[in-house]
Amino acid sequence: MLKKAFVAVAFVGLTVSASAGAEMKIGFVNGQRLINESPQAMKAKKKLEKDFEKRDQELQRMAKQLQGMQENLEKNAPTMAENDRRNKEREFNDLNRDFQRKQREFREDLNLRQNEEMAAIYENINKVIRKVAETEKYDLILQEAVYFSPKIDITEKVLKSLGDGAK
Repeated sequence: MLKKAFVAVAFVGLTVSASAGAEMKIGFVNGQRLINESPQAMKAKKKLEKDFEKRDQELQRMAKQLQGMQENLEKNAPTMAENDRRNKEREFNDLNRDFQRKQREFREDLNLRQNEEMAAIYENINKVIRKVAETEKYDLILQEAVYFSPKIDITEKVLKSLGDGAK
């Protein structure tokens, strides 16, 4: 709360000091839209899907195998010999533990890679925003706002610059 109040006071201070002197040029970028629509983010998403596709398919195969084993156990357990039933339950539990371990490792690896890719994308987006701001002589670029006029929205310009940089 205090941080937001400080930002509001700082912005009012900027507006007052800007109105006392030259006109202040302010722009706004929709950060979420940049992440969703930038060519770099789309390329990274496709790369991650390709890199993790085999592991995902293996996990799906294991899940189906576990489901089949569980259904088989539930259906046939009453008629199975005690020793066979225990062996099937042990086999199911071992496979289930292996599945859960692989699933956890998959999520951790995927999250790590996503974070690495996103850090590079954020860095690139921020460079492009700074370049657009410097080229077009903006005094302030905001990424979050309760309200902004479409006339100060430079998201499209930044997306175009990101697209030009991806080629």
